[in-house]
Amino acid sequence: MPRSNRPRPRRGAAPPPAEEPLPLRGFATHGYERSADGEWHVRTVSGAAATKSYRCPGCDQLIPPATPHVVVWPGDDLLGPDSAVGARRHWHRSCWQARGRRRPT
Repeated sequence: MPRSNRPRPRRGAAPPPAEEPLPLRGFATHGYERSADGEWHVRTVSGAAATKSYRCPGCDQLIPPATPHVVVWPGDDLLGPDSAVGARRHWHRSCWQARGRRRPT
C-alpha cells in the first residue's frame, strides 16, 4: 500500500469546527447602510453572476443579464431578516446612489 502524506488526527484531538450557516438563506450581507430612508442591506452583484433581467425601482428600466448591479433589502424589518429577504430589490448602482438626491415630485 502506498504511503499517505496527509496528516492524521491525533488521538483525543478535538474535531474541526463546524461551518456556520450563511445568514439570510445563503445571501451574504456585503454591506449595511443607514440613511434618511431607513436601514438597508446592500449586496453587490457582478456581471458574471447576473443571469436574469430585473426591473430597477429607481428608474423603472430593465437591468439586463450580465449587468453589474446591487441587491437591496430592508435591514430594520420587524418580522426578522428572513421576511426582509422577500422584500429585496435589484437596483442599478447609480440609481441606488442617487435615490437620496432626488427631489420629491
